[in-house]
Amino acid sequence: MDIALVVFDCDGVILESMDVKTRAFRRIGAEFGEEAADRLALYHSMHGGVSRYEKFAWLYREILGREISVEEKAVLNEKFVHAALEEVTVCPLVPGMQEVLDRLHGRLPLYVASGAPQEELCYILEKRGLARYFDGIRGWPPAKDALLKSIVEQSGVDPARCVMVGDAYTDLEAARQAGTQFYGRGELFRESALPRHDDMTRFLDWLEGPVAGRR
Repeated sequence: MDIALVVFDCDGVILESMDVKTRAFRRIGAEFGEEAADRLALYHSMHGGVSRYEKFAWLYREILGREISVEEKAVLNEKFVHAALEEVTVCPLVPGMQEVLDRLHGRLPLYVASGAPQEELCYILEKRGLARYFDGIRGWPPAKDALLKSIVEQSGVDPARCVMVGDAYTDLEAARQAGTQFYGRGELFRESALPRHDDMTRFLDWLEGPVAGRR
């Protein structure tokens, strides 16, 4: 194993923000009833890395039985940002992540690929003093698989020497589409044979061989 490029998802990998956003989606869904709140929160938890706009569209299509308008998306997004943004700027980092950033910064190219809107993603990471660690910060649009492919292609690195670090099936599928390796964070990958851990405290151990070779 010889990793030359690391790409991180943000929510649930860098920031311990998944619960914050789940609560925000639940508030959005609650406007349409308790069942809508439960289903939207569940859909969000099962589709981390998917743009919130796609989740709003799912809410309208699957629960309300119609397509969402551009104006309705904008209104829901404003409500979502109001509910979640402040908490995301102060929530904890995923355990082990600060050490990962400190150890790898300047030694390997580090990128972020997230389903959060680009401008909002940059704002959050800048406000938290984390943007300086990354060679690139890429958010929606496009979708996660296109983001990852673009990062890998522009880097010129062999995809087999890149790793996508994620906490959702969306991240795993993006890695498969781009031909990169994958490292999973969290319960979702507990029963799989993929390299993973409950948090980021073991990620450097997984990388120890290739990173040690660059000292």
